[in-house]
This record gives sequence, C-alpha cells and structure tokens, in this order.
Amino acid sequence: MAPRYKITLTEDERSQLEGLTRKGSIAAAKYRFARALLLCDAGPHGEPWKVADVAKALGVTQRTIEHLKQRFVEEGMDAALERKARSGPPRITFDGDFDARITALACSEPPEGRTRWTIRLLADKAVEMNIAPSVSTMTIHRSLKKTSCALT
Repeated sequence: MAPRYKITLTEDERSQLEGLTRKGSIAAAKYRFARALLLCDAGPHGEPWKVADVAKALGVTQRTIEHLKQRFVEEGMDAALERKARSGPPRITFDGDFDARITALACSEPPEGRTRWTIRLLADKAVEMNIAPSVSTMTIHRSLKKTSCALT
C-alpha cells in the first residue's frame, strides 16, 4: 500500500533541515521531526525510508511519523517541526488548598445517618460544595493519603 502523504523536499528545505540536525543545541523533538522528514524525503536525493523503519530508527511510533508527514503536507515545514499547541483547556489540577479543604471535610462530622465519611461521600460533597467542578474517588484518596488521614 502506498503511503498516504508523500514528502518531497526542495533543495532549500533539505538544506534547512540538514542544518537543524547538525546544529549544536536544538530541542530533541524538533531534531527528531527534522530527521524524520529527511529520512522520508522521496525527492531525487535517494530512496525514502519506510515509515516503520523511520519510526524504529528514531524511537517513535509509526503514527507519529504519519502525523508528521500529514502536518508537513497540509501546513508546511514550520508547523511540522513545532509541537502542536494544546487544543483544549488544561486538566484540572488540585493544589494544597484543595487538599486542605478535603482534609477538613474528612475531619468534620459525617452526614446524618452515617457513622463516618467514605471516599465516595467526600467526592460527592466536594462537588456539592463547589470545591471542584468534578472529582474522582481516586483523587480524594490521593489527597487524604498525602496528609496521612485515615477515614476509620
């Protein structure tokens, strides 16, 4: 099966990529991407490598090489060499304030009809009290483990 995206570098692009790979200080990802583009070049400078061989030689997955080739063909060399920006908002991070509020909640009186707090009750109460928009039971567990707080 023929490759989906074919890389054909111009002389200028090839010399620019070779310059990057010979440069003393360059980000590792940028170096890998530049090297991969050079190896995938189907121009008059030799036979292009197979995607599997390029991936194995550079220590990345075949899908990474396919995505790189796609970015190069669709968006150009600059977009292919730079890491793609985050598409969505960052994940919620739980800081010391979150840990303190969860610990204080765990040390408080349990809800009516309960003899003690459970991890699941703490997670539900944290969402109810707007401590966090959503929280898993494992996050509550890790938070309490940091403070050596036992629910027994």
